[in-house]
Amino acid sequence: MIAELGHLALILALVLSLVQATVPLVGANRNRLALMAVGRPAAQGQLLFIVFAYVCLTWTFITSDFSVALAASNSHTATPLIYKITGVWGNHEGSLVLWAMSLSLWTVAVTIFSRNLPEPFMARVLGVLGWISAGFLSFTLVTSNPFHRLIPAVAEGRDLNPLLQDPGMIIHPPLLYMGYVGFAVAFAFAIAALLTGRMDAAWARWSRPWTTIAWVFLTAGIAVGSGWAYYELGWGGWWFWDPVENASFMPWLLGTALMHSLAVTEKRGAFRSWTILLAISTFSMSLLGTFLVRSGVITSVHAFATDPTRGLYILALLVLVIGVSLVLFAWRAPKLSGGGTFSLASRESSLLANNVLLAVATGAVMLGTLYPLFLDALNLGKISVGPPYFEATFVPLMTPVVILMMVGPFVRWKNDDINRIMRRLSVSLIVSIALGLGAAVLIGHVTWRTVLGLSLAAWVLIASIKLLMGRMADRQGASAGARMRGIPASWWGMWLAHLGIGIFIIGVTMVESIDQHVDMKMRPGQTAQLAGYTFTFRSVEGVQGPNFDAARATIDVARGERHMTTLTPEKRLYHAQQMPMTEVSIHVRPLRDVYVSLGDRLEDGSWLVSLYYKPFISWIWVGCILMGLGGIFAAADRRYRKLAERRVAAGALQQTT
Repeated sequence: MIAELGHLALILALVLSLVQATVPLVGANRNRLALMAVGRPAAQGQLLFIVFAYVCLTWTFITSDFSVALAASNSHTATPLIYKITGVWGNHEGSLVLWAMSLSLWTVAVTIFSRNLPEPFMARVLGVLGWISAGFLSFTLVTSNPFHRLIPAVAEGRDLNPLLQDPGMIIHPPLLYMGYVGFAVAFAFAIAALLTGRMDAAWARWSRPWTTIAWVFLTAGIAVGSGWAYYELGWGGWWFWDPVENASFMPWLLGTALMHSLAVTEKRGAFRSWTILLAISTFSMSLLGTFLVRSGVITSVHAFATDPTRGLYILALLVLVIGVSLVLFAWRAPKLSGGGTFSLASRESSLLANNVLLAVATGAVMLGTLYPLFLDALNLGKISVGPPYFEATFVPLMTPVVILMMVGPFVRWKNDDINRIMRRLSVSLIVSIALGLGAAVLIGHVTWRTVLGLSLAAWVLIASIKLLMGRMADRQGASAGARMRGIPASWWGMWLAHLGIGIFIIGVTMVESIDQHVDMKMRPGQTAQLAGYTFTFRSVEGVQGPNFDAARATIDVARGERHMTTLTPEKRLYHAQQMPMTEVSIHVRPLRDVYVSLGDRLEDGSWLVSLYYKPFISWIWVGCILMGLGGIFAAADRRYRKLAERRVAAGALQQTT
């Protein structure tokens, strides 16, 4: 009965999504306020039905109702409760319900926090979001019913994929989906602007906080996923240029460009065509990522191997979204010209150059991701495009991005003097190169990649300090605390995000330059040396988990005569799927990680052990945290709240007169 109620709730949600998709748009075209107002309750009712369906699906997992095919395939009576709950989205069908629920949450958030928008514009935004929701709900119901019954029911489930039975998978998918789906709001604002013909600074101001929040979610999702891969897969890597990783990275790159383009449109009225195209392209990349994960055309630890006909449905939706959007864009193109002139030496030019480079970088990643798939589809052979291609194309494109990223804040809007810019920044650039070269010599790894990475990081950090000092020099006479509080949150957001990129570059450069790794056979009592650390293999004992058996090693780590820590890596065997898993053990410190992975037991009684020394790797995630905090600060800028308060107050005044 629970499954049938959940299925019915999804059908009712689809009906409400169609109401939301049509009635407000009709009302906006006919200027009928009563029809336009239907969008809000339709969106809110849709959320209630989807949440109810999601709770019903979760209940089948918790109660081990193996008459529901999805629970039978992804749960087990011995699965820990938390992984029964998260197992709901560890598969194709359940993750689609999470996708739909995320979109519905975003839509309801728009109805609550964007009440200041003009009613016709709001109606069009909700209408576009309604069509997207209808597309995915119909996809779920027609091709991917999560409540499909097994007759007869099986006695026991197959358990959740052991790779997904990890704390990182509790938060990674929801964060990633909120980022993916959040760009649907930016897309809806862009399409509503095209429909109304209003593509001015006000439209950019309305869209900007929603875009920034979606970018924050996607940044957090990618960072958590990278951390999960680092400690769960047992390879000691943090990014593999996997097709599904690239599928989330492409909308992140375009979303970064979109945020900066919206800033120019809001402040200067420029880049309107570019901003619209970026909004369309960013959401299209989100749909492309959804297609790659669910089409069955790629092999990845992140992908859902499904029926290719399901991929065709999403591909058709992607083509429809892009096609309709570009037709609308072509229709409104004459109104998108103009927006203010600017010289080559201006902040607008630096932002435009960065946006173009980010778009080209996205194209390079997309080419490396899709080219092997096209060759395979055309029976022209199978090839693998790996890190060498991506590093050879991505690094040269992102180097000028990082340089211009820190030049832009020092340049005036509209027009500036190149000589003045050079006087302000040339010394900082020279010092950055010197510091990068000196640091490379100090760590004993002088290669062009190391020098380049450390120089770019030094450039970002020096320029960030210089920016902060210049900003603090304003309001002379006030205390330092007062001056810091007087700086707008959006400026702090920009500063923190850019600083985070500098920290991120340090982490990437150091770990790629001087990490160390050794694989060896070890017996109890044996020792090994790596990066000045002594690893002593003490023992191996058997342990039993709720749904697995494991061999747990005890390895002491010392530096000189000083005992540092005891690591306990495991080799697990999950009962239901008879799938072996490696659980690494890591000693984390601010400047390095010591990482141990336990392999198989050999015939002679020894064990395969992988030892890793990872310098500065935690700085990668510290940088991501700073980037995310920067986005939060930018979205929380008080000018957005003041604008909403003014709109609400004006509406209340109009109603009383």
